[in-house]
Amino acid sequence: MEDESYSFFSKPFSQKQCVGPANPYGYGCKNIGFNGDNGEVEYLLLHANPLSISQTSKNISSDLIMFRCAVNEYVEAVRELACEILELMAQGLWIPDTSIFSNLIRDLHSDSLLRLNHYPSLSWTPHLHHHLVDHNSDTSPNCNSTLCKIGFGEHTDPQILTILRSNDVAGLQISPQHGLWVPVSPHPCTAFSVFVGDTLQALTNGRFKSVRHRAMVNSCKTRMSMVYFGAPSPNARICCPSELVTTTTPHKPYLYRPFTWAEYKKATYSRRLGDTRLQFFRLKSENDETISE
Repeated sequence: MEDESYSFFSKPFSQKQCVGPANPYGYGCKNIGFNGDNGEVEYLLLHANPLSISQTSKNISSDLIMFRCAVNEYVEAVRELACEILELMAQGLWIPDTSIFSNLIRDLHSDSLLRLNHYPSLSWTPHLHHHLVDHNSDTSPNCNSTLCKIGFGEHTDPQILTILRSNDVAGLQISPQHGLWVPVSPHPCTAFSVFVGDTLQALTNGRFKSVRHRAMVNSCKTRMSMVYFGAPSPNARICCPSELVTTTTPHKPYLYRPFTWAEYKKATYSRRLGDTRLQFFRLKSENDETISE
């Protein structure tokens, strides 16, 4: 999967443009979403559905079968990983049906996505750059690998669970509290980063919280990440299981009103990248415990 990703991003800019614009799937560069957000990133967005992948792959790779097989096998593997994690979460929350969350992304009509992000070094210009900088070497003898510019702005993921893998170039940061950014060190061989999405926060009644994160551009090394977003089907009803709600002491009421994924997705894409969304689905109650969004 990584080889196929590098192969695509190494193409001339004019060839990559043939796969875009990302509306919603395909190639995009710098423009993130539809509300004026920009970043130092180029990306390829694919729906994690074999038929959609097959149709989109026609203009992506000269070896259609190789690319399609790589994507489908990778998506299947990370989906199963996401499902295993979700089932362990349900088990940890003492929910009898441990597949209650994982079934949402196993659904045949799941709206899951695969996003390939390429963050070139700061010297990169899309119209002039026709090949990748060697991601294992510095571009100059004095390179100090400083992270100095935002590649993908701060946000939370709206889906259920995100499985992210990157190359061995730093850049990913999380914000466990406002104003604090903590770098997530990459591991070139085995590590995946797992993010709770907004939808899982609602499904677990706030027990698991989505975390704000961003990606910084390395001054002289290219960075690439492969991101799987596990999402439910558009008509899936998002409501936490009754086991996570109590009317006795300690009082744990429903924190969010039920909604569909299509409804939440629309709310997400109608706002800026860094906006909070769950607050608009929050139930108001005098006895409601305050939860940080």
